[in-house]
Amino acid sequence: MSFTIYIVACAILSVAVLTGISLMSKVKTAVAGNLISAVSLFLGVVITLVYNDILSAWTIFPFMLIGILIGGALAARVKMIQMPQLVALLNGLGGFASALVGTLSLLGVGIPKTDYPLFVNVTSVLAIVVGLVTLFGSLVAAGKLHRLLPQKPVVWKNHSLILNLCLILLLAITLFAAFVGDHPSMIAVALIGSIVISSFFGVAFAIRVGGADMPITISLLNSLSGVAGAIAGMAVNDLLLVAVGGIVGASGLLLTQVMCRAMNRGLNDILTGKTSVTSSRQGIETEHVAEAEIVTKTKTDPVPVTKAGTMPEAGTMPKAVHEPKLKEEPTKKTAVHVLAEAKSVIIVPGYGMALAQAQHLVKQLADKLEANGAEVKFAIHPVAGRMPGHMNVLLAEADVPYDMLFEMDAVNDEFVSTDAALVIGANDVINPAARDATDTPIYGMPVLNVDQAKEVIICNYDLKPGYSGVENPLYKREERIHLLLGDAKDSLESLLKGLT
Repeated sequence: MSFTIYIVACAILSVAVLTGISLMSKVKTAVAGNLISAVSLFLGVVITLVYNDILSAWTIFPFMLIGILIGGALAARVKMIQMPQLVALLNGLGGFASALVGTLSLLGVGIPKTDYPLFVNVTSVLAIVVGLVTLFGSLVAAGKLHRLLPQKPVVWKNHSLILNLCLILLLAITLFAAFVGDHPSMIAVALIGSIVISSFFGVAFAIRVGGADMPITISLLNSLSGVAGAIAGMAVNDLLLVAVGGIVGASGLLLTQVMCRAMNRGLNDILTGKTSVTSSRQGIETEHVAEAEIVTKTKTDPVPVTKAGTMPEAGTMPKAVHEPKLKEEPTKKTAVHVLAEAKSVIIVPGYGMALAQAQHLVKQLADKLEANGAEVKFAIHPVAGRMPGHMNVLLAEADVPYDMLFEMDAVNDEFVSTDAALVIGANDVINPAARDATDTPIYGMPVLNVDQAKEVIICNYDLKPGYSGVENPLYKREERIHLLLGDAKDSLESLLKGLT
């Protein structure tokens, strides 16, 4: 393949990847966008192998087959509830691949000699550093998401000082590598130093991010995996890798900024663990589900609070010790009556739905409401769940049509005219205190206008605050509020039974 054809092919594939990413930003075209990007990347691999005359090396084919089999097995076996962990691991593997390329380039293994050793050494070390930070940061993120590591931010003594020292050392190693030429012993020092310090840095920076802030962290790690790929492409003079890595890095960074704005939080505050409230145990991870008890709040009947246990594992919710029962005044509407009479319903899914794996029951309830003549929509907050698009993925698994999913900006003004808003395992993203509670972590954060609906039904674990630690005034409202506390599956099953 000539260099001209290679350049043209790289340009076409880069545009195709950009087009795919653009299509993925819209629900209706997301599947097509994903397919276009995937096919473009596959063709990019083929073109790279052909241009560099690597296809003649038969030894690559067994390893390509191994990769295909592993990828296929993961796609077939990983459940949708585990998708955030898988995304984190894939980000890490991308960083690891870039680090391997940087290592081989620095050692001169299988890489043609160059007239610019300074540039190659610097980019190789940077590829190793960014790649390993991405790998180990992603492993920590996956561990937190899978509850193998603490959900709370882990902050060491002098944590920021340690990270700053690591950055200084990594900068020194990069400068050192720039001037050692091809001296083997000096190259070895730079290689070992960059591997050890960047690996530690990846763990140290990710460990102090709280579990509820993982969507932003995963988005940032996705950006870093692209940056690592682009730098690795510079090290080995691969133009397509530079282009695609740059696209992934830029798109990931833009997504990170969008999500930070959606939470009204600074990225630095999230990465330093400053967004977590530690003064109250109620401020940690309460958007989840557990024991079943259905309670409807009325003006004269106070809401009993279900005793909260520890955070249950996804798919292992404890069963109720008694049958769900409805407590309310006979003159007041029940949640079932509200839904039965509603002509318009907006469903708001949250992390509690993911933990309860209740998305299929949500779909059944939506179908039942539509059969009763109600218009049903799903309102998706940008940071609901534990990864970008978490709720979209779960609802897609339950075969909820794409045209029923609406982003916050598109649906927020409709709550005021909606007969009923049904919340499933969400808290901070519906907390109206974000509008006026100036001394709280969520002040200024855009939230879904659930409180403006004519009737509000909330299926949450208990009445504790969300991750921010800010109490939700919706729970104390005297009218038009129905609190269904406990396991989301039990609550939804009771609603379905009542509507039958």
